[in-house]
Amino acid sequence: MSYGGRWVVRWVLAGVLGLILLAVAGMIQTASAAGAGGAARAPSIPERSFLYRFKLEREAQAVFGIDAPVARLAAQIHQESRWRPDAESPVGAAGLTQFMPATAAWLPTICPTVGPPDPLDPDWAIRAMICYDAWLHSRVQGAASECDRWAFTLSAYNGGESWVRRDRARTQRGGADPSRWFGNVEYNSPRSIAAWKENREYVRRILLVLEPLYIRAGWAGKAVCS
Repeated sequence: MSYGGRWVVRWVLAGVLGLILLAVAGMIQTASAAGAGGAARAPSIPERSFLYRFKLEREAQAVFGIDAPVARLAAQIHQESRWRPDAESPVGAAGLTQFMPATAAWLPTICPTVGPPDPLDPDWAIRAMICYDAWLHSRVQGAASECDRWAFTLSAYNGGESWVRRDRARTQRGGADPSRWFGNVEYNSPRSIAAWKENREYVRRILLVLEPLYIRAGWAGKAVCS
Protein backbone atom coordinates (compact mmCIF):
# COMPACT_ATOMS: atom_id res chain seq x y z
CA MET A 1 0.00 0.00 0.00
CA SER A 2 1.34 3.42 -0.88
CA TYR A 3 2.09 6.06 1.71
CA GLY A 4 -0.95 8.03 0.57
CA GLY A 5 -3.19 4.98 0.90
CA ARG A 6 -1.95 4.28 4.42
CA TRP A 7 -2.62 7.92 5.38
CA VAL A 8 -6.22 7.66 4.13
CA VAL A 9 -6.81 4.46 6.10
CA ARG A 10 -5.43 6.03 9.25
CA TRP A 11 -7.58 9.12 8.73
CA VAL A 12 -10.73 6.98 8.30
CA LEU A 13 -9.92 4.85 11.37
CA ALA A 14 -9.29 7.95 13.46
CA GLY A 15 -12.60 9.40 12.35
CA VAL A 16 -14.47 6.21 13.20
CA LEU A 17 -12.78 6.03 16.60
CA GLY A 18 -13.69 9.65 17.26
CA LEU A 19 -17.32 8.98 16.44
CA ILE A 20 -17.36 5.98 18.76
CA LEU A 21 -15.86 8.01 21.60
CA LEU A 22 -18.37 10.80 21.05
CA ALA A 23 -21.24 8.30 21.12
CA VAL A 24 -19.98 6.69 24.33
CA ALA A 25 -19.53 10.09 25.98
CA GLY A 26 -23.03 11.06 24.96
CA MET A 27 -24.46 7.85 26.40
CA ILE A 28 -22.65 8.44 29.69
CA GLN A 29 -23.84 12.04 29.86
CA THR A 30 -27.43 11.03 29.12
CA ALA A 31 -27.37 8.29 31.75
CA SER A 32 -25.90 10.66 34.32
CA ALA A 33 -28.51 13.28 33.58
CA ALA A 34 -31.29 10.72 33.81
CA GLY A 35 -29.95 9.49 37.12
CA ALA A 36 -29.70 12.99 38.51
CA GLY A 37 -33.17 13.83 37.27
CA GLY A 38 -34.60 10.68 38.78
CA ALA A 39 -33.04 11.52 42.13
CA ALA A 40 -34.42 15.05 41.95
CA ARG A 41 -37.90 13.79 41.15
CA ALA A 42 -38.00 11.18 43.90
CA PRO A 43 -40.33 12.66 46.54
CA SER A 44 -39.74 12.47 50.27
CA ILE A 45 -41.99 13.32 53.19
CA PRO A 46 -40.97 16.56 54.93
CA GLU A 47 -40.20 16.08 58.62
CA ARG A 48 -42.48 19.00 59.52
CA SER A 49 -45.48 16.98 58.33
CA PHE A 50 -45.41 15.10 61.64
CA LEU A 51 -46.24 18.34 63.46
CA TYR A 52 -49.67 18.20 61.85
CA ARG A 53 -50.26 14.47 61.49
CA PHE A 54 -52.45 14.02 64.57
CA LYS A 55 -54.54 17.07 63.67
CA LEU A 56 -55.03 15.78 60.13
CA GLU A 57 -56.03 12.29 61.33
CA ARG A 58 -58.51 13.64 63.87
CA GLU A 59 -60.16 16.11 61.48
CA ALA A 60 -60.25 13.59 58.62
CA GLN A 61 -61.97 10.96 60.73
CA ALA A 62 -64.46 13.51 62.02
CA VAL A 63 -65.54 14.22 58.43
CA PHE A 64 -64.89 11.00 56.51
CA GLY A 65 -65.23 8.44 59.30
CA ILE A 66 -62.90 5.82 60.73
CA ASP A 67 -61.61 4.83 57.29
CA ALA A 68 -60.73 8.41 56.34
CA PRO A 69 -58.21 8.71 53.46
CA VAL A 70 -55.55 10.30 55.66
CA ALA A 71 -52.66 9.47 53.31
CA ARG A 72 -54.55 11.04 50.38
CA LEU A 73 -55.21 14.21 52.31
CA ALA A 74 -51.58 14.31 53.47
CA ALA A 75 -50.52 13.93 49.84
CA GLN A 76 -52.71 16.89 48.94
CA ILE A 77 -51.11 19.10 51.59
CA HIS A 78 -47.70 17.93 50.38
CA GLN A 79 -48.57 18.98 46.83
CA GLU A 80 -50.06 22.29 47.97
CA SER A 81 -47.29 23.57 50.23
CA ARG A 82 -44.91 20.77 51.23
CA TRP A 83 -46.34 21.29 54.72
CA ARG A 84 -45.21 24.91 55.00
CA PRO A 85 -47.80 26.90 56.97
CA ASP A 86 -46.33 30.18 55.73
CA ALA A 87 -46.33 29.23 52.05
CA GLU A 88 -47.59 31.89 49.66
CA SER A 89 -48.02 31.55 45.91
CA PRO A 90 -47.40 34.32 43.35
CA VAL A 91 -51.15 34.55 42.73
CA GLY A 92 -52.05 35.03 46.40
CA ALA A 93 -52.85 31.53 47.69
CA ALA A 94 -51.61 31.08 51.24
CA GLY A 95 -50.98 28.57 53.99
CA LEU A 96 -50.66 24.81 54.30
CA THR A 97 -53.59 24.20 51.97
CA GLN A 98 -53.16 27.24 49.70
CA PHE A 99 -56.53 28.94 49.88
CA MET A 100 -57.10 32.03 47.80
CA PRO A 101 -58.53 34.94 49.86
CA ALA A 102 -61.88 34.87 48.06
CA THR A 103 -62.29 31.11 48.53
CA ALA A 104 -61.27 31.34 52.19
CA ALA A 105 -63.84 34.08 52.77
CA TRP A 106 -66.57 32.08 51.00
CA LEU A 107 -65.80 28.70 52.57
CA PRO A 108 -67.64 29.25 55.90
CA THR A 109 -70.88 29.54 53.92
CA ILE A 110 -70.65 25.83 53.10
CA CYS A 111 -68.46 24.78 56.04
CA PRO A 112 -69.54 26.95 58.98
CA THR A 113 -67.71 24.74 61.50
CA VAL A 114 -64.30 25.77 60.14
CA GLY A 115 -64.65 29.19 61.76
CA PRO A 116 -63.50 32.61 60.55
CA PRO A 117 -61.14 32.38 57.58
CA ASP A 118 -57.45 32.27 58.47
CA PRO A 119 -55.42 30.39 55.82
CA LEU A 120 -52.14 30.98 57.64
CA ASP A 121 -53.40 29.16 60.73
CA PRO A 122 -52.51 25.47 60.20
CA ASP A 123 -55.49 24.24 62.23
CA TRP A 124 -57.91 26.30 60.15
CA ALA A 125 -56.19 25.32 56.92
CA ILE A 126 -56.48 21.58 57.65
CA ARG A 127 -60.12 21.83 58.74
CA ALA A 128 -60.96 23.92 55.69
CA MET A 129 -59.28 21.62 53.16
CA ILE A 130 -60.95 18.51 54.56
CA CYS A 131 -64.39 20.11 54.66
CA TYR A 132 -64.01 21.55 51.15
CA ASP A 133 -62.80 18.21 49.78
CA ALA A 134 -65.79 16.44 51.35
CA TRP A 135 -68.18 19.03 49.88
CA LEU A 136 -66.68 18.75 46.40
CA HIS A 137 -66.58 14.94 46.63
CA SER A 138 -70.29 14.85 47.54
CA ARG A 139 -71.16 16.87 44.44
CA VAL A 140 -69.42 14.62 41.90
CA GLN A 141 -72.04 12.74 39.92
CA GLY A 142 -71.60 9.85 37.51
CA ALA A 143 -67.97 8.96 38.19
CA ALA A 144 -66.99 5.52 36.90
CA SER A 145 -65.06 4.63 40.06
CA GLU A 146 -63.93 6.07 43.37
CA CYS A 147 -60.58 6.78 41.75
CA ASP A 148 -62.32 8.91 39.13
CA ARG A 149 -64.48 10.58 41.75
CA TRP A 150 -61.44 11.67 43.72
CA ALA A 151 -59.71 12.82 40.54
CA PHE A 152 -62.68 15.08 39.80
CA THR A 153 -62.67 16.27 43.42
CA LEU A 154 -59.00 17.21 43.38
CA SER A 155 -59.26 18.85 39.98
CA ALA A 156 -62.10 20.99 41.34
CA TYR A 157 -60.12 21.91 44.47
CA ASN A 158 -57.20 23.04 42.36
CA GLY A 159 -58.98 24.75 39.48
CA GLY A 160 -62.63 25.20 40.35
CA GLU A 161 -65.72 23.03 40.17
CA SER A 162 -67.13 24.86 37.13
CA TRP A 163 -64.03 23.97 35.13
CA VAL A 164 -64.51 20.28 35.90
CA ARG A 165 -68.05 20.47 34.56
CA ARG A 166 -66.77 22.13 31.37
CA ASP A 167 -64.02 19.55 31.00
CA ARG A 168 -66.51 16.67 31.31
CA ALA A 169 -68.90 18.27 28.84
CA ARG A 170 -66.10 18.76 26.32
CA THR A 171 -65.02 15.15 26.83
CA GLN A 172 -68.52 13.91 26.06
CA ARG A 173 -68.81 16.09 22.96
CA GLY A 174 -65.52 14.64 21.74
CA GLY A 175 -66.77 11.07 22.06
CA ALA A 176 -64.69 10.09 25.10
CA ASP A 177 -66.01 8.93 28.48
CA PRO A 178 -66.93 11.83 30.81
CA SER A 179 -67.21 9.46 33.77
CA ARG A 180 -63.52 8.55 33.63
CA TRP A 181 -60.69 10.91 34.48
CA PHE A 182 -57.54 9.10 33.43
CA GLY A 183 -57.26 8.74 29.67
CA ASN A 184 -60.49 10.63 29.07
CA VAL A 185 -61.40 13.85 30.90
CA GLU A 186 -57.78 14.58 31.79
CA TYR A 187 -57.04 15.06 28.07
CA ASN A 188 -59.99 17.37 27.38
CA SER A 189 -60.27 20.96 28.54
CA PRO A 190 -60.92 24.45 27.18
CA ARG A 191 -58.49 25.86 29.77
CA SER A 192 -55.23 27.54 28.83
CA ILE A 193 -52.31 25.18 28.26
CA ALA A 194 -50.59 26.34 31.46
CA ALA A 195 -53.71 25.93 33.60
CA TRP A 196 -54.45 22.55 32.02
CA LYS A 197 -50.94 21.22 32.67
CA GLU A 198 -50.90 22.43 36.27
CA ASN A 199 -54.32 20.94 37.02
CA ARG A 200 -53.58 17.56 35.48
CA GLU A 201 -50.21 17.28 37.15
CA TYR A 202 -51.85 18.17 40.48
CA VAL A 203 -54.31 15.28 40.25
CA ARG A 204 -51.86 12.76 38.86
CA ARG A 205 -49.13 13.50 41.39
CA ILE A 206 -51.42 13.32 44.43
CA LEU A 207 -53.18 10.10 43.46
CA LEU A 208 -50.41 8.17 41.71
CA VAL A 209 -47.20 9.37 43.38
CA LEU A 210 -47.73 11.00 46.76
CA GLU A 211 -50.60 8.99 48.22
CA PRO A 212 -48.68 5.69 47.75
CA LEU A 213 -45.62 7.38 49.29
CA TYR A 214 -47.52 8.29 52.46
CA ILE A 215 -49.15 4.86 52.67
CA ARG A 216 -45.73 3.21 52.49
CA ALA A 217 -44.64 5.49 55.34
CA GLY A 218 -47.48 4.22 57.52
CA TRP A 219 -50.09 6.95 57.11
CA ALA A 220 -53.63 5.56 57.21
CA GLY A 221 -55.60 4.83 54.07
CA LYS A 222 -55.66 2.79 50.89
CA ALA A 223 -54.53 3.91 47.46
CA VAL A 224 -57.74 4.81 45.66
CA CYS A 225 -56.20 4.49 42.19
CA SER A 226 -54.15 1.34 42.70
